[in-house]
Formats: sequence, C-alpha cells, structure tokens
Amino acid sequence: MEVQEVELVMSAVAASQYPTTGYPEIGLVGRSNVGKSSLTNVLINRKSYARTSSQPGKTRTLNFYEVEKQLYFVDVPGYGYAKVSKKEREKFGVMIEEYLTQRDQLRGVIQLVDGRHAPTDDDVSMYQWLRYYHIPTLIVATKIDKIKPAVRNRETSLIRKTLNMNADDELLLFSAQTKLGKDEVWQWIEKKIGGTN
Repeated sequence: MEVQEVELVMSAVAASQYPTTGYPEIGLVGRSNVGKSSLTNVLINRKSYARTSSQPGKTRTLNFYEVEKQLYFVDVPGYGYAKVSKKEREKFGVMIEEYLTQRDQLRGVIQLVDGRHAPTDDDVSMYQWLRYYHIPTLIVATKIDKIKPAVRNRETSLIRKTLNMNADDELLLFSAQTKLGKDEVWQWIEKKIGGTN
C-alpha cells in the first residue's frame, strides 16, 4: 500500500475511547525501544510521524493511527519497562489484554523483537500469550542492518527456536535504515485486513 494519508486519531486507555469507524486494526507490540515507531514511520512513508523516544516506556496509551481511511495501526505500550511501578505495569497489562482479546476489529498483531539478540523472557511470554489467544502474529526482527548478512540465518533460527514459533507464523527481517522487509510486512498486513487469514 502506498500511503499518502495518515492521522493519529486518538490515544486511548479504555474500550469506550476506541474508534468507532469499524476499520480493521493491526496491533504493534514489542519491548520498549525495539523500534515500533521506526517500523510505523517506514510503513507510512513518514520520517518521524510516530514518536520515537530514547526513554523506554514513554508510550502509556493505545495510539490509533488511521491509514488511508482504511485501517488503523495500533501502537501498544512497550513491555519490559523497568522504570514503571508495579501498579502501573498491572494497569497497562489490563488495558493491553482487554484490547488484544476483546477487540473485534483486530486482524492481527506484529510483534517486534530485536534482531541482534535472542528474544527476552518478556518477548517469549508475549508470543506465547498471543498464540494462546489464537491471534494471528507476524514476528518482525528489527535493526537487522546491524547484523552481517552472513549471520542472519543463524539469528533467524535463534529467534524461531527461542520463541518456539509455530511453523505457520511468519518471521520477517526488517531495517528502518535500509527499508528491508517493508514490502513483505505490508503484504502480510494486506492479507490480514483483506479477511484472508
């Protein structure tokens, strides 16, 4: 999809605040600072529309980006934020769980992991949780330009093995710098919002 029109229409903390247009939605989840905003910016052809932050855990709301009046990207608060109190973490947890399990418009989730390292325990927990709820999931390994091409296959295998991935779940390599993987991510999204799972 070639994107001309994007708007951050709302930041929500409860179901009563979600958009009511009925457009299909794609959730973006990942550890803080894994590159969700960078992926969003590449997909929507903007340099810094989605806020990238050097402070992990900055996103505290579900941010709905309306794309071409056809779908929403929903940026979910990053997990693994150390500086957030236990009480706040629990509040985030409830908000995220409600959205991911009860939102009819959700067509799939893109889970981002740092391609330079093995997935963390938080990454594994999130993936298992998405699988438990049968939510279609695409794993995107970010920052792949930082890895020599010769060892990318090894990293890919490590990610699949650590997450104990389903054979039918896809894993794509992505770089915000080189735009590697952009078209493939869009293909997955279009398949999901087209209703063909």
